[in-house]
Amino acid sequence: MSGKIFLVGFGPGAEEHMSFRAKSAIAESDVVIGYTTYIKLVKDLLDGKEVVRKGMTEEIDRCIEAYEQAKLGKKVSLISSGDIGVYGMAGPTYEVLLKAGWTPDNEITVEIIPGSTALSACASLVGAPLTHDFCSISLSDLLTPWPTIARRLEAVALSDFVVALYNPKSGRRTQQIVQAQNILLKHRDPATPVAIVKSAYRRRQAIQLVRLDEMADQEIGMLTTVLIGNSTTYIDQGLMITPRGYANKYDNLTGEAKAGEQAGRSLSMGLEGWKSCLREYLKQHPELTWEKAADYFSVPVGQVLSALAQAPEENALAHQAAIVDFDDLQKALDSSKKWGRLRGVVRTDSGAVVELFLHGEDFKQKTDWLSIENDAFHLHINWNKVNCAYFACRKDKSYGLHFIDKHDNLVFRLLLTKQEGIFNPTLLETFQNNWQDLGKSEEIIND
Repeated sequence: MSGKIFLVGFGPGAEEHMSFRAKSAIAESDVVIGYTTYIKLVKDLLDGKEVVRKGMTEEIDRCIEAYEQAKLGKKVSLISSGDIGVYGMAGPTYEVLLKAGWTPDNEITVEIIPGSTALSACASLVGAPLTHDFCSISLSDLLTPWPTIARRLEAVALSDFVVALYNPKSGRRTQQIVQAQNILLKHRDPATPVAIVKSAYRRRQAIQLVRLDEMADQEIGMLTTVLIGNSTTYIDQGLMITPRGYANKYDNLTGEAKAGEQAGRSLSMGLEGWKSCLREYLKQHPELTWEKAADYFSVPVGQVLSALAQAPEENALAHQAAIVDFDDLQKALDSSKKWGRLRGVVRTDSGAVVELFLHGEDFKQKTDWLSIENDAFHLHINWNKVNCAYFACRKDKSYGLHFIDKHDNLVFRLLLTKQEGIFNPTLLETFQNNWQDLGKSEEIIND
């Protein structure tokens, strides 16, 4: 007789918020397995069932128990509040089953029944904070190293996601929420709205709306989910709202598109449009350095160079760039030996910038390192970090080769130097010839 495992997410807990399938799966089951608190939440549905209660740290035991019961031919519901696939029991159950040799075509079948997860349940109580891009991060370091969590928080804060914090604080884990706040405050306005929701749709439901710089001082525990807004989130009439972005396209949400925008079309600052905007901006500001242009658009220097390398040929700008094929990186570097005295700009991992004068002959390749050695200094650059390079110029201001890493950040650049206030015409012609030989538009390379 074949058994079956239902992996049931039953939402916040109240029966009216459970899906029809979640209730019918429990009704079909011979055995119901779950954390003690979850069992209490669905106790009215358990008459006549064999009930197996497990503690907080007995997740794997629950999975094993479900498998053992199913092997006896029973129908088993392994239950979880929220969505069982979001920080729930679906993952560890599959891990246990697969490790035991189970396969999807086994006589024991598995069905996942989704439920409303904590972040969506909590969001519904405070307004519409998740209307735009968001992510969730668990602050529990019981199974995940803290440096990994901190790195994710840093990325989320920098990327301006709305973020939901799960497992924010417990009796023993009290500092994780403080550290999360510190990381977020490096990139977010202290007044960023935060919703702290405890026990959504349960008897002890509690809601607090506070500022980010007040977050860690509030009452927070394991039954709490914390929702942190992005740079556009606001609170009005006690509601936390994250705009979807309609105001970027329409005047006062009237349905009338702003000048330069079209309904149903990408924004002028969309994937392709922002590149045109950047090129137009540089056309109006030919004096800008690469870094100042990057800062204006809040992008790495490599993305500025990439946008210029995709400029139509007829678009003559003071700023111009052409990408170097990865296979030609060494050739491009070698070409600098013919450019005379150079100004080198090297960006270190710590963000420090080193500027020095050198010649192409000063470079020495040593396994994975590119060394610059002369009588004045020794400097070593990790050549493996270089992902691409761009020939680039600011007309009459700067001509050179920019080496970029996989994150579009500058690794180092080599620039021609002036002699008595002008660029040597012969050396400049050599540089331009190298550009023509090795530089390509990005469309060619991407094709």
